[in-house]
Amino acid sequence: MIRHARISDARDIHQLLLIYAKDGQLLGRSLSDIYETIRYFYVFEEDGKILGVGALEICWEDLAEIRSLAVAPGQQGKGVGREIVASCLTEARELELKRVFALTYQPEFFEKMGFYEIEKSELPHKVWGVCLKCVKFPDCDENALAIELSV
Repeated sequence: MIRHARISDARDIHQLLLIYAKDGQLLGRSLSDIYETIRYFYVFEEDGKILGVGALEICWEDLAEIRSLAVAPGQQGKGVGREIVASCLTEARELELKRVFALTYQPEFFEKMGFYEIEKSELPHKVWGVCLKCVKFPDCDENALAIELSV
């Protein structure tokens, strides 16, 4: 089941993101940051356990980013990530956003959902505020992908 995250999910979200942040697969987030942005998060829950998370964060009047997409180990390939991204895109359409992007090490996953590769330089400078916190900045090796939305 997909739903918006609740405050009570924050610690579980933090722990799931830490699994992938430790080996550099995604940008880690502090527990404080998760509490501050909990409204952006979706969780995929089954039998009371969070199997996946992802957030839709608005960057500008026509642009949002899918961030912090993570699926619990052993749950990949079961549609968890796909359902989270689909929920984010549905919300983006409801908000009348025109474009959604993701920075990722899994471009094939996003391409299967209709995203296409873009140059990072196409993204507004505002986006890079988060990147300044990354240990890989300015030598980012993530792939930038985007999808155009029809509203």
